[in-house]
Amino acid sequence: MKKIFIVIILISLTSSAYADKLKKSGFLTKNTNYSKEKNITDPKNKIILIYNHGQRTHDGGSSDCLWKNGAANMSSMVGEKINGKELMVYILCTGKLKGDDKRLWNKKKFKPPYKGKPKLEKRLEANIELIDSFVKQGVPSKQIILSGRSCGGWMTMMLIARYPDKVGGGISLVPECYGKLTKNYKVEKVGVEQALENFRKNDGSGPADMRQKQIDEIKNSKSLPILVFTHPKDPFGGLLTDWVEEIPEVKRIIISEDNKVNGKSCKWNGKLIKNYHNMDWADCFQYYNSTILEYIGSRI
Repeated sequence: MKKIFIVIILISLTSSAYADKLKKSGFLTKNTNYSKEKNITDPKNKIILIYNHGQRTHDGGSSDCLWKNGAANMSSMVGEKINGKELMVYILCTGKLKGDDKRLWNKKKFKPPYKGKPKLEKRLEANIELIDSFVKQGVPSKQIILSGRSCGGWMTMMLIARYPDKVGGGISLVPECYGKLTKNYKVEKVGVEQALENFRKNDGSGPADMRQKQIDEIKNSKSLPILVFTHPKDPFGGLLTDWVEEIPEVKRIIISEDNKVNGKSCKWNGKLIKNYHNMDWADCFQYYNSTILEYIGSRI
């Protein structure tokens, strides 16, 4: 009887947790629900902000998308008027996409070159397809702004570097897509070069070479007019993001040095932020809404 009771509790907790999860692509309302209206009315007077979530698997499929309390800050900007045009936020769920060669992260089995397309490239292609669909509906491409966090933020930089005319601009939040590099390889203690060398030794040349190739492509863009938000204590990108400042037109914003923004303690899900990779989800991050809206206004 006791076991049955425990199972019922677990099912109940799981059900309520998933009730708070956004599991499909679609436009959001201001209160972080899906909009009932699926068509874009008066498209020339709309601004579409596409939001890309992070990913838990390097090349495998998953149910990854977004928790409602992770989308709250983006949803808070829905309906804002920028230069007389209304802002809409679209969540693009691409967690189920899989890379073609899952041996990349097994250095004993992986033999370069990578065979096929990695998950990041497939996510990039999904964004291109979505952008083209909005343009076909009459939304001017300059009024489409690409954004994303973590791997989604990394992919945002890749796409705009490769296709600068596809969208009006981009917002990259805590970008990184190759694990907890700052934390696991003790960047603060050993320095960037040694940490990346240790990453190569531990994970293999496959992931290390792919990461560097993507960075080189992003850096080789003549300009990258995007906002990049980072935090030095982010266990993923943290102290490994200085390279973005070498690119013309990138505006890098360091969110904070700790868990406060503008003197306000940052909380997420009712608790003080401890994982600085989630700073863009914290309630205090709405301090930057005005910066984001001003940036969007400068790009459309």
